[in-house]
Amino acid sequence: SCARAQEPMPSQQQPDNVQGTWEIEAKNWNGSFDTKSVQLKQDGNNLTGHFKGPNQSGGLEGTINIHHIVFRTKTRHPLTFRGKVTGDTIDGFFNIEGKKGEFHAVRVSPNP
Repeated sequence: SCARAQEPMPSQQQPDNVQGTWEIEAKNWNGSFDTKSVQLKQDGNNLTGHFKGPNQSGGLEGTINIHHIVFRTKTRHPLTFRGKVTGDTIDGFFNIEGKKGEFHAVRVSPNP
């Protein structure tokens, strides 16, 4: 049983690389659709960048944990996006002022 304590710990899985420019197709809480975009910069699990929507734009901050991404805009009406990364797409939900919508994002450029 002592040998077991000597075994190396399993390696931590690295987070997905989400750096780049993403175009977001959003289905809003009221059923309307619009397009938003984000530029993400990644440092390990931490994300920073810029958000641009039809009515507002500003910075953003977030995190990625393997495939799960969360980021929040620093805008007049903050949005919080939560989703799952699969290659060059992200699918999930977003909240704005207590209202929920769905989104599908596609990476359009690997550089922010």
